[in-house]
Amino acid sequence: MVSYKRLTPEEVNFAGAALLDPDETTDTDLKEVNPELPLLPQSRRCSITVALLTLGGLIVVLFGIWLLGTIFWLHTPPSTKPHRPPPPAVAKSPNGTWLQPESCSQIPEAWRFDCYPERGVVVTEEMCHARNCCFIQSSQTKTSGRNGVPWCFYTPDYPSYELVSITDTEMGKVGKLLRNKKTYYPKDIDALQVEVLYEEDNRLRVKITDPAEKRYEVPIDVPVVQKKASNPSYTVDFIKEPFGLIVKRTQTGTVLLNTSIAPLFYADQFLQMSTSLPSRFIYGLGEHRSNFLHDVQWNTLTMWARDVPPMELTNLYGVHPFYLSMESDGMAYGFFMLNSNAMDVALQPAPAITWRMIGGILDFYIFLGPDPSSVIAQYLDVVGKPAMPIFWALGYHLCRWGYKSSDKTWNVVKEMRNNGIPQDVQWNDIDYMDHALDFTYDTVNFSGLPELVKDLHRHDQHYVMILDPGISNSQLPGSYWPFDEGMKRGIFINDSNGDVLIGKVWPGLTAFPDFSNPDTHEWWYQNLKRFHEKVPFDGVWIDMNEPSNFFDGSLNGCPDNELENPPYTPGILGGTLKAKTVCASARQKISTHYNIHSLYGLMEAKATESALRKITDKRPFVISRSTFPSQGKYSGHWLGDNRSQWKDLATSIPGMLTFNILGIPLIGADICGFGGSTTEELCVRWTQLGAFYPFSRNHNSIDEQDQEPTAFSPAARTAMKEAILLRYSLFPHLYTLFHHAHISGRTVATPLLFQFPNDEKTYGIDKQFLWGKSLLVTPVLEEGRDYVVGYFPEGLWYDFHTGDSLVSSGEEISLQAPKDKINLHLREGSVIPTQRPNTTLWVSSSQPLHLIVSLSEDGLAKGDLFWDDGETLDTYEKDQYAYIYFTVQQNTMTSEVLHNHEEATYITVETVSFYGVKTEPENITVNSQEAAFTYHNNQVLTVRDLGLNLSHNFTISWM
Repeated sequence: MVSYKRLTPEEVNFAGAALLDPDETTDTDLKEVNPELPLLPQSRRCSITVALLTLGGLIVVLFGIWLLGTIFWLHTPPSTKPHRPPPPAVAKSPNGTWLQPESCSQIPEAWRFDCYPERGVVVTEEMCHARNCCFIQSSQTKTSGRNGVPWCFYTPDYPSYELVSITDTEMGKVGKLLRNKKTYYPKDIDALQVEVLYEEDNRLRVKITDPAEKRYEVPIDVPVVQKKASNPSYTVDFIKEPFGLIVKRTQTGTVLLNTSIAPLFYADQFLQMSTSLPSRFIYGLGEHRSNFLHDVQWNTLTMWARDVPPMELTNLYGVHPFYLSMESDGMAYGFFMLNSNAMDVALQPAPAITWRMIGGILDFYIFLGPDPSSVIAQYLDVVGKPAMPIFWALGYHLCRWGYKSSDKTWNVVKEMRNNGIPQDVQWNDIDYMDHALDFTYDTVNFSGLPELVKDLHRHDQHYVMILDPGISNSQLPGSYWPFDEGMKRGIFINDSNGDVLIGKVWPGLTAFPDFSNPDTHEWWYQNLKRFHEKVPFDGVWIDMNEPSNFFDGSLNGCPDNELENPPYTPGILGGTLKAKTVCASARQKISTHYNIHSLYGLMEAKATESALRKITDKRPFVISRSTFPSQGKYSGHWLGDNRSQWKDLATSIPGMLTFNILGIPLIGADICGFGGSTTEELCVRWTQLGAFYPFSRNHNSIDEQDQEPTAFSPAARTAMKEAILLRYSLFPHLYTLFHHAHISGRTVATPLLFQFPNDEKTYGIDKQFLWGKSLLVTPVLEEGRDYVVGYFPEGLWYDFHTGDSLVSSGEEISLQAPKDKINLHLREGSVIPTQRPNTTLWVSSSQPLHLIVSLSEDGLAKGDLFWDDGETLDTYEKDQYAYIYFTVQQNTMTSEVLHNHEEATYITVETVSFYGVKTEPENITVNSQEAAFTYHNNQVLTVRDLGLNLSHNFTISWM
């Protein structure tokens, strides 16, 4: 590591940013340094004559050296070692320092790639030049909280790798890269292999590895393709020196990847690759609190799973190195970096992106779409599509930390029932445990817990409890089976000496299960099974699984080695890899914690999901705090420990949308906020929005005021009840959306840009969203408002509640929003199945259907319905489901049963409403029989009392 001298604030600049206000007249010519910002002692200026003589002498000396070297080379026998070109000559100034080339000043600020990205390091001009990099003070004032234009950046011809060979393979191409000059990070890997795999027509994979030594690779299942794509929608070009990879979309020529814009680094603990972006519109890169559309103005996103309440510019609970980018013509592509090591992802306004990782390999995919929805489906083809949830997971959930007794928990449930407010699931936080010990319950304060759960089941409700990974090691020997048995089986994470690593969480000193060990999964299952025999829970909430640790590292600290103190540390909250987690050097079954830290939540979710399958023989319900790509196969997620503030209400939408494009559609935020006390108005508005979270849970912190719907005034309680009933009425539509997410990788909560990719006005919208393709949600997100402004893309829209039509040219429209209403609109051309709601989804799901049809200007519409028993494992895969497709054209609606099942025979279609019927019909026929109808001036046609069995085809026509 470089040793940095301490300077006074007046003498320094910070890496990657102008932290001081530069003088507006700063001269970028390094021959004349602004005297107000002295960085280095200035040498006396040489006269022109002296300079010319010196330069001439230097040229003569260099020529002589070259001539002698050439003669020596010609007489030297060929080497059997891999050829490595000599390092380029470094120009020196007369005083022996590196001479900055004139080309530095020709690099636009937006295209300056940071040569000194270390956080919190004082960088001088001398230190920058020691890396042979350009140093120019930026005229841009640093914006608080972000990096800003780098003052130390790479030269245009900065040394990198050279492509020395490239050959064709059955799957694409393989090349050999050689580095001809050492970098400023230790343990460069001088020879690399680049493998380009044409896996699918719309999917390209590139792996850059060390052919001489196996390096850590992420242990998640990805497709192994044996046959090369026959008609790829991309072309791949190579630049020999410095090595670069360029990927273009064949149809348009758009450059999707260009790694030649900055040098490639591949050292043992530092990998860096940059690429240009086709536009500034980039999404994903979770988990961070930000807008849905990321800011490319010098914005660095750090990835390393961390227990911290959501805040901006901080690494949060999960790690998802995937982004979706829009192109200038409305097309989209995706990029996935399959790497789980700590990393920084730096965005800059070129636009460009830089990946900096401290381990693993460069293994990345490009998905060609060409539309946003297709990009997500292609990404999920690689990491895995989300599981189909059990039906009650889509109901309304209640939880808090601090019920403090089973009686209090039970009373909350009874109050909800007494007020007729729907509730499917009751939860408990850690206060149900005996001294915060996993797999126990407090037999004094929660003595009635087993009976509470049985009562929930009698009322078609369900129970979920929390589990943390920390297992107490402080109980008397023989008194706590989870720890005693875990020690026998050797399933805990060890420190670098091979001893069980001890941290601290809620129960005090704890050991941490190693979920990378298959034996741990069996131990976890047996613990859950033993507890289920006492308390027959239905689902599991896994928390604190980054893993969180109240110590930094362990009770005994961490060793001072290269894993704990890598040459480069990303911008992790706390400044070290061990901050509030276990030591990076800790040993796990498949690797060191350094490599697999951010996989901990995923591995625990896999163990929990597998255990619940065995215990319940139904679809598992798991909600996890920490997540990684492929998590949607095993669990949902909530957005963490938010606060009861209007800002948190608003930021929940971009969080929800981001996780939908990351393949985890079962997502929501704590309704009404977790930390702090809510207000009645905020809780009403949050309940209205939360009714449209795919995962809808009200959760509250300990010792805050109650925030269940029953805790508020009658008017507020009624408004919340109506919002939840609205959700329950839309259950058939929501359930069908999850089916499509499961089989096709679609989103449930959908960004507007996905449906309107040619309307750039939608690209930054994250205060509205769609359910699927057709239902537009426009919530109130500000205090004291009885109206809301929403954007309506071009076309015909209908008020969901009334059927009133709205024609938009692509404009913002002000909507009335009294406190008891959330604005919903149907996009033209859709058929939405709804159902008469009740207080649980089990009761609701047997009620008759009401179909709402929103006709296009041409009188067309389509929609569908997926239906099964709601809980059996793999019903789609086992053909145990019904699927019905609805179409409307030429004044006729047709229901076609494409796949039938017994479950469909229990449901009838009672009512159909058609929005946008331009003239009043003379008659209606249902299966060729005349039927009664009503028609309103707002062009809504309704046919009631149909009694049509869902399992049979039917037609409804009007003239």
